[in-house]
Amino acid sequence: MKIYLSKGVITISAIADVFPVLMRGIEITITVLILSAIFGYLFAFIAGLCRLSTNPILRGFTSFYVEIFRGTSLIVQLFWLYYAIPMLFGLDLDNNLLAGILAISLNYGAYMSEIVRGSILAVSKGQTEAATALNMSRFQRMRLVIFPQAVRMMLPEFGNYLIQMLKATSLVSLIGMQDILYHGNILRSSDLSAAPTVYLLLLVFYFIMALPLIFLNRKAEDISKKGVASQ
Repeated sequence: MKIYLSKGVITISAIADVFPVLMRGIEITITVLILSAIFGYLFAFIAGLCRLSTNPILRGFTSFYVEIFRGTSLIVQLFWLYYAIPMLFGLDLDNNLLAGILAISLNYGAYMSEIVRGSILAVSKGQTEAATALNMSRFQRMRLVIFPQAVRMMLPEFGNYLIQMLKATSLVSLIGMQDILYHGNILRSSDLSAAPTVYLLLLVFYFIMALPLIFLNRKAEDISKKGVASQ
């Protein structure tokens, strides 16, 4: 399919041609975002709580995971999960969706685990002492007193990382997943004059997808402020 532009000027007809092509990848992009967010938050809570454990082995293992995934490139992690690890262990895993979701969720889970850990530690010690005075067990103190207050502190940063995960979904095109960036690059490579239109529409696509996430982030900030005000 050809897209005709006059000296690189973006035209309505060019946009009309590019738009449906990019729409072919919207389902993949949204699927990767939703699954990466679910598993990313799960890894964040598990790692964050484990780093507060009194078990040195558990604490050391999760610290190793966090530092590895925070200290290395997400693109390299993606390539390791899709190319290197299957080759090293002789696995026949041709599943780019699984690799993409794991790379994004493990990477952002490592970052967000610090939010979980820091928020729990930020809860006033007086709250813990009051719960202890009420003869609550450690599990009850965490579940009923500390954790609900910590979650309020986590919400704004969790919202920011959700937007970051949306932008990170574009990397899955590097392992052959047919998201919107993949279709945009294919279109651009077949007709170089289409590049301005393709990348303008990609910006618009990502911005529109980010709008509800921005709204949710603002709502999360409002909730967290109410939590602080009510204390």
